[in-house]
Order: sequence, then C-alpha cells, then structure tokens
Amino acid sequence: MRFSEYMNEWLYGPRGYYRTFRDIGKGGDFYTAVSTSAFFGAAIANNFWRGIQEGRIPRDAWLIEIGAHRGYLLADMIQWLYSCDPGLVESMHFGIVERQEPVQRVQRDYFAERFGSGVQLHHFASLEEVKVPYALFVANEIFDAFPCELYKEGERAEVRDHRIEWVSAKEELQEFAERHRLEKGEIAVGYEAFATRVAQAAEALEFVSFDYGERYVRNDFSIRVYRRHETYPLFDETLDLQEAFGESDITYDVNFGHVIEAFEGAGMRLGHYETQARALVRYGLIDLLEQYARTASHADYLRQADRIKTLIAPTVMGDRFKVVEFFK
Repeated sequence: MRFSEYMNEWLYGPRGYYRTFRDIGKGGDFYTAVSTSAFFGAAIANNFWRGIQEGRIPRDAWLIEIGAHRGYLLADMIQWLYSCDPGLVESMHFGIVERQEPVQRVQRDYFAERFGSGVQLHHFASLEEVKVPYALFVANEIFDAFPCELYKEGERAEVRDHRIEWVSAKEELQEFAERHRLEKGEIAVGYEAFATRVAQAAEALEFVSFDYGERYVRNDFSIRVYRRHETYPLFDETLDLQEAFGESDITYDVNFGHVIEAFEGAGMRLGHYETQARALVRYGLIDLLEQYARTASHADYLRQADRIKTLIAPTVMGDRFKVVEFFK
C-alpha cells in the first residue's frame, strides 16, 4: 500500500482519526488558533468587513468554511460581522463544506445554540456542489491533513503490516522532487485537484488558509504523530504504528511552494504569503483588542491579551504558522 493510501485510511477510513470528533485544546491531542481565542475568527472577519466597506466584496457574498470541525471559526466570524453591521447577517450567505451527515448535525446544533434562528447555515457535501457568484473561503489547518507520499532519494514509501518499506519512485514523483529541489521529505497528494475545485466553485472568490510550514522544502521528514500534546516522529523506534493508527493525529509541515503552484495553476492569483503574526496584525487584531479593553474588565482584558499573545508570538504560533491568500 502506498503511504498516501495508508495515511488516508489512518485519517479518513472507517476507523480514521477524523471520522469522529476529537477534542481540541487542553483535553485533546493538539491546539489550533481557533481553540486559542475567538479573536482569531474576529480578525479574519474584520479583514473581510474592510473589503465590504471598500466595495471589493459584495454584501451578498458567501462566507464558506472548509474543514470546520464543530463550526467555531465560522461562528466567531459571523459574530464579528454582526457587530460591525447587523444587516450583513441578512444579506450574506453562510456555508460549510462537510460530507459527513453526523458532523453536519453537530454543526447545525451548535449554530442553533449560538444564534437560534438568526443565522441560516447551508451545508455542501463537497466543493463540487458550490456554485456561487462570490465566495469568501476560509480553511484552517487543512493542507497538512492531505495524504502525502514519503520520498527519499528516488524512492517512495510503502506500508505493509504497519511497517514502512522503500521502493523505486515513479517518474512523476521524481519530476516533482527535482522541480522543488526535494531530496527527502513529504509530497502532498491532492492539492491540484482541490485548487481546481475551489476555482470552479465561484465566479469570483477570495481564499485564505492558515497552516504550519514553509515555502521551501526542508529536505528532511517532518511527518509526525500527535497524541495528548506529545509529538512522535514517524520514524521514532518507540512509536508503534499499529497502535497509533486511527487513534492519533498524523501530520506534516506544509510545502507552501506546492500550495501556491497548485492554486496558480488553477487560475488563481497569490495575494499574500506571510506569517500568521503579520497577517493577523494586518487584519486589525491589535485594534480589536484595544476596542475590547474599553468595555471589558481588566482581568478579562489580560486573559484575552494572553491568548492573543499565543496567536502572534514568534516562539508560539506567530512565525511557525503561515497565511496564504488567493484571489480570482
């Protein structure tokens, strides 16, 4: 079995890690920016609000999240848009791309709990179902969840009985490795098809995504397993792959050079590629915190400021995570 097939089964198969809801945060296997602070979603929404004010984004645009988990990020964004202009909840359309009906139910229940009947949430089983005039797509930590091939000096990994073996890589993989100057590391599978589906989903669009990685290849393996906030390199001799299969998250650093190549190849234009810290500040995160300070208690302000520090501090998420934006 190719490693990409093995990873796909690990994450999305009948016993896959993402087939059921996993706790995110202190009780889970890892943190995300969404679980850190609601200001994360507010800042992204604030950037879109500026686009609406400038006339770049129509007031009846679709705001669609891809890979929404329970829907916290989209809900945080809607909450901020409502605070900016309550009429936007009436004029805009809100959607989530989610193929699993049980997950859709959880998301609908959460939106009903948070907004009552005030927000209409539309579900798309796939990007192919999305056919809208103008879309604002948001995806948090999605590219690291694509299956990948493991490549090493002309060879690729296969898995037999949860053991990794190396075989000769086909010409297509070797050509990719040469183009990206990759000697050893991960090659994501599916970026090109995903970018094409995004491009075809709307007549005009903006796409923003947050993930960890770099625009260049490391020429080393970054693939690892997360379990209860502990990290295990895939090739760690103490890691039992059979035991970890489907029970722990498996991920790798994103090659943003590959992401950009795929999206530009699908006809979209790169807007920004920068650190999460720079993007969130550009979106107005610090201004939002200052606004909050005017009405919140000092203790609440300090608590939120500490969470925001996690989002933008270079030693935590600020530099490790990158933001990529595309336009069509």
